[in-house]
Amino acid sequence: MSLERERALVADLTAALRERVRPALGSHAGRAHADASEGGDVTFAIDADAEALLEEFVAERAPTTAFYSEDRGLVEPDSGGAEQVLVVDPIDGTRPALAGFEAACVSVALAPADPDPTMGDVLVGCVMEIKSGARFLAVRGEGLDSTAPVRLSATTELDRLFWTYGFRGRPARPTVEVLGDLIDRSSVGGATFELGSATYDMTRVLTGQLDAYLEPGPRLIDEVPGMREEFERVGGGHVLNNSPYDLAAAALCARAAGAIVTDASGRSLDDRPLLGGGVEFQMSVACSSNETLHERLIAEIDRGVGRLRGAR
Repeated sequence: MSLERERALVADLTAALRERVRPALGSHAGRAHADASEGGDVTFAIDADAEALLEEFVAERAPTTAFYSEDRGLVEPDSGGAEQVLVVDPIDGTRPALAGFEAACVSVALAPADPDPTMGDVLVGCVMEIKSGARFLAVRGEGLDSTAPVRLSATTELDRLFWTYGFRGRPARPTVEVLGDLIDRSSVGGATFELGSATYDMTRVLTGQLDAYLEPGPRLIDEVPGMREEFERVGGGHVLNNSPYDLAAAALCARAAGAIVTDASGRSLDDRPLLGGGVEFQMSVACSSNETLHERLIAEIDRGVGRLRGAR
């Protein structure tokens, strides 16, 4: 099946969103709160501007295609009966974007719209860094097309690990209880980072700048009593973990490059629903540069979750 039209649509939408957002990088005006998103996170003015461009672009270029975005949820074409759906995070890393940092990306994925699509149904995925314009574009079965060098790390030793995790909307103490031994172990001979964007984190694994990205949040909620209430406390009544729109494009790109992507228990993400932003759709994630490292990191998360359960 040729996906040239779909590839062009995803690539062009990603580039258009980047061009709309780039002038606002580092802008204090963009920090104004516009509303709350479909998933419960704050919608900043910079997000609202990107969402407006998304709606305009789809109406003009793909009027029979549905789209799902962080702020709007699912938007069906006026004609109904969409055959494909775009899954879009116009700014993954809004807070780094507002600070003018590099760790902010546009993320666009495309999948069949019917029946209910899953992560494994994604056909095309594109991640583009807003500041630099570096692009990672994957078409299922055709590998990864990247404007940045792709060189997966061969690191397997945890003492030398360069890795990242996320704290936005996550309760800090339980998260560190789970990841703390790994943070301590790698903080001198390696390095730990909180960069503020799942797509940027995962593409840093592809460039070899990082060895891994770990986000165990939904596993904590599933397995540790009282954790959902802790996440809601930090999230102002909402649970703010990675949703499909955060991961769909980056996961396809990462796997196309040979990286390992699973949830934080080591299970495939392929059967997870693609359209949704509530707590039941959110996913933990572990992305590693090689299989040996991945197995060791999952074992560390297992031990960390055990410690947290024992401490409750």
